[in-house]
Amino acid sequence: MRLRAFTKEDAAVVCSWLRTEEEMYRWSADRFNKFPLQAEDIMENYAPQIASGRFFPLAAVDEEDRMVGHFIIRYPKEDDDSSVRFGFVIVDPAMRGKGHGKAMLLLGIRYVQENLCAERIDLGVFANNDSARYCYEAAGFRAFGHRSCEMPIGTWDCIDMELFLR
Repeated sequence: MRLRAFTKEDAAVVCSWLRTEEEMYRWSADRFNKFPLQAEDIMENYAPQIASGRFFPLAAVDEEDRMVGHFIIRYPKEDDDSSVRFGFVIVDPAMRGKGHGKAMLLLGIRYVQENLCAERIDLGVFANNDSARYCYEAAGFRAFGHRSCEMPIGTWDCIDMELFLR
């Protein structure tokens, strides 16, 4: 597996992986609020953030260049390079439970270490998404807080997790 830049074609693939409204919210929290999601919706959301130079959408591809996962890395604070956040983490539903999520996250951690100056990575996972939480824990992330997230389909508990690089 390797990481490469995310493309509009990849956005269409991600949309095909979001089979239900609940899956979309687990993936995007309240960032889109539209189902079914279209590739253009993702690209329109990402475009201004990419332009900031502090937002990095990536695709994980297998040895045959097929996309198996996607996530973004972003600096959450404009004036702070010490911490980045992983978000929009998703693995092809047909590939889940086979270690691809952990492998993708480990590549993401290495990407941060080699290309960015952050000392910490954080992310959020909904408490109703045990498999994702277990994947994050397997990659080294640890819970440090909880918060409630209001979304159109209900209020979900979000677990904030972090990993220190140094």
